[in-house]
Amino acid sequence: MKKAIVTTLLCGMTSILLAGACLAGTNDPRIQRREQNQERRIDQGVESGALTPKETGRIEAEQAKIKQDEERMKADGNLTRKERAKLTREQNRASRDVYRLKHNRRRQ
Repeated sequence: MKKAIVTTLLCGMTSILLAGACLAGTNDPRIQRREQNQERRIDQGVESGALTPKETGRIEAEQAKIKQDEERMKADGNLTRKERAKLTREQNRASRDVYRLKHNRRRQ
């Protein structure tokens, strides 16, 4: 009987903690989708030879900076509208860079 009560309490507390993390606004699915899309575009550019190793390194560094900024902004448990807008601007710039570098006629 005690085991059942303890198990129920632990499950309840875990649910509350997970719900709190979700409601805190730390995960933005739009930002996550854009990051995944960028990675696919970069991988496709590398596979096709449209991106040189130097270009790939530059783009990867830019993506790492965006991820680092995102983690820093999420550190307080909340992603504000202003922070989200800044990440969107950074992602827009990175997207333009990927397009420009993939279409600059340089090949591996």
